Amino acid sequence: MLTTRLTELFGIEHPIVQGGMMFVGRAELAAAVSNAGGLGIITALTQPTPDDLAAEIERCKSLTDRPFGVNLTLTLSINPPPFAEYRRVIIESGVGVVETAGSDPTEHIEHLKEHGITVIHKCTSVAHALKAERIGADAVSIDGFECAGHPGEDDIPGLVLIPATADAISIPFVASGGFADGRGLAAALSLGADGINMGTRFMCTRESPVHDNIKDLIVGASERDTRLIMRQLRNSMRVAKNTVSEEVVEVLQRGGRFRDIKDMVAGIRGRRVFAEGDPELGIWTVGLAQGLIHDVPTAGDVVRRSAEEAERVIEGLGKMIVGESLVTARGSK
Repeated sequence: MLTTRLTELFGIEHPIVQGGMMFVGRAELAAAVSNAGGLGIITALTQPTPDDLAAEIERCKSLTDRPFGVNLTLTLSINPPPFAEYRRVIIESGVGVVETAGSDPTEHIEHLKEHGITVIHKCTSVAHALKAERIGADAVSIDGFECAGHPGEDDIPGLVLIPATADAISIPFVASGGFADGRGLAAALSLGADGINMGTRFMCTRESPVHDNIKDLIVGASERDTRLIMRQLRNSMRVAKNTVSEEVVEVLQRGGRFRDIKDMVAGIRGRRVFAEGDPELGIWTVGLAQGLIHDVPTAGDVVRRSAEEAERVIEGLGKMIVGESLVTARGSK
């Protein structure tokens, strides 16, 4: 079994975290990941109201007695959600882990930690990770350019971003973006991470609330079938390649503004994609890891086989080192 600072911090068996995905992070999926020894995550803003979130947390508790967390993404908008109310519900529900993401989480981290909650903050750069550490985050999730959703504006892939983060911070961190199996977990650990976060991989599991049509599309897609949109607005987002995302790119390339695409990128349209199974209803997030996904197993199978594969890879690398040493020793005689 792989033991890291992450497994010790969260009280889990395997250093595997389920991404806090909008419209996807619900009780069934989170509980399945946690029951298999990973850390499942409910997405707070998937629930329409704080009361709905309270009910979803209780539903997850009825499905697992293992640790799970709640993602609270701090969006910037004209009419922001009642973040303080969502935070209150999380605290009163007795959730032990919260993943924050988005804009400055200082107020939320301070309040959550006052109530003994472990906080992991999602970052897309070393600078963000350093700030998260400075303001009291217990851990960070570092998202490389390969990730679904918002990869930031620096375009740094995990192969560089993960070891750069390991060199810069002292708190545990999760590598995110491009991970779908045990080979990725072994690689992330070797680069200095304490575990991995998988989003797209968990979208394609039986417990995921995503429509089967979309799961089948992901299984059949390659790593080339995503699109980066809204780059000109410095709000880059990795989504599936479809007619809507192509139109968004074309409009902005012609000098369009956000007002010209806001209806195309509306979140409600992405929710309909996942619920109804028509991939052309709107934009929907998916990562480069889709090129590594070839089936739709249970979430528990993903956790267990990823952990087992990582152990085999690490053991195999150890044997390579021993074998090389033996060859050198024999050759010197």
